[in-house]
Amino acid sequence: MRTISQVAELTGISTRTLQYYDEIGLLKPSELTESGYRLYNDESLQKLQQILFFKELGFKLKEIKEILQKPDFDKIKAFKRQKELLLLKRNRTDRLIQLLNRLEKGEHYMSFKEFDLSDYITALEDFMQNNTDDVIKHWGSIENFDMFVQKIKDDESEVARLAIRQFGSIEKYTEAMKHNLEHFSELMETQLTEEAKKIGKQSDILYGRLAADLSEDVSSPKIQSIVHELLQLIQENSTSASLDKPYVNVLIDTYSSDYIKSMTDSKYGKGASDYIVKAFRYYSENNATENN
Repeated sequence: MRTISQVAELTGISTRTLQYYDEIGLLKPSELTESGYRLYNDESLQKLQQILFFKELGFKLKEIKEILQKPDFDKIKAFKRQKELLLLKRNRTDRLIQLLNRLEKGEHYMSFKEFDLSDYITALEDFMQNNTDDVIKHWGSIENFDMFVQKIKDDESEVARLAIRQFGSIEKYTEAMKHNLEHFSELMETQLTEEAKKIGKQSDILYGRLAADLSEDVSSPKIQSIVHELLQLIQENSTSASLDKPYVNVLIDTYSSDYIKSMTDSKYGKGASDYIVKAFRYYSENNATENN
């Protein structure tokens, strides 16, 4: 048995932090002395080790507590998974350092591969394994979901570029996407409400009107009025608090990407994506004060 002071000295964690872990039920001492002093055995220290690994990987204390309290929690599997995630984190850090070395030397080198989506892709694969029913219900089949994940892998640099544009960093993007996966069922239920369906239908109608005649000048009052309606609809109903740029600029970035372009042209007709970008860009350049 070790006293709380001895554990603090061994691990570098303050006694106050260990007391807090006890208070929130994350790490209870093995036993208390008659005087009320906390004592920790080897099993407690192993649990503390697990907690520290999860913290290193960015998990919140509440999340760690929930994981450790699961009836089917397997510490060996957890160690293996933590090792995999830490290796991904190390590899990503190594790539960022290599990129910075090149930039430090004055090289004009632009790459988004260093900002990889490994963490997000891993979360998607875990989601597929642990939520088969949801995957089949909303994607139609496991194969369709596999294709979705593969598409992200194939276009990783492009998706990363969009993620950085819209969320500021891969970390923020991944955190938001993980949150969506963790609350997938709730979000889908919300999205399936009549109000959400109505908003989606309004958006489709507006994009359809915008791309109905690609020969029309994007500067025309008719086209710019549709763009304005779209932006109002998006801003009034968006839950993406992470966006720190004018929405019109985010949309320009989005529809300029090959990743989105093919889907847009498939839905609204060939050339629709380029036309939408031109219309948004004209709006941005001529309504500077309005869309900031």
